[in-house]
Amino acid sequence: MITTSHYYFAQLLFPMTHSYEDNLDGQDLPPSKTKIKKQMLDLQEIGEQLVALSSDKLKNMDLPERLLEAVKEMKRINKFGAQRRQMQFIGRLMREVETAPIIAKLEVWSGKSQQHTSWLHDLERWRDRLIENEDALTELLETHPTADAQKLRALIRNARKEAELKKPPKNYREIFQVLREMMPEKITGQAPE
Repeated sequence: MITTSHYYFAQLLFPMTHSYEDNLDGQDLPPSKTKIKKQMLDLQEIGEQLVALSSDKLKNMDLPERLLEAVKEMKRINKFGAQRRQMQFIGRLMREVETAPIIAKLEVWSGKSQQHTSWLHDLERWRDRLIENEDALTELLETHPTADAQKLRALIRNARKEAELKKPPKNYREIFQVLREMMPEKITGQAPE
């Protein structure tokens, strides 16, 4: 049985450099086991998303060779226990990799990033301006001189006719596709906020 006198002598023999009260603000404390486990599970989820990608998209990810091989190996494994172990291995490899660019690309490809959504909204605004305003085409051609002006004029003219006649918006959609090719999205390596 430990008494207060034992506690007093233990403090004299083994003084603590930091007391619990000193660390209440959270500094100098290592992350808890729960937090570490959550981070590892998050990395495994990113690994699962990588496994679900096509081989072409995997090549565009610029992953380290060892991680890329582990992801390719995971696609070949069909036993549940082996799949679980391989996902844990991928999660372990993910700890050594900067995940922000990977997450940013995955979100762009899944259409979840704010940057991607903003780009799509910009294209929609351009399309609407082109149909509503005659001068918008001139402005667009000044910023993108390689654009096919004749094709755009024909699409705009046909989109206006479709709207007047209440026809399906085939040319309206085609303008969006042309704008999408003409103004490609700029992907940054930073994770979206």
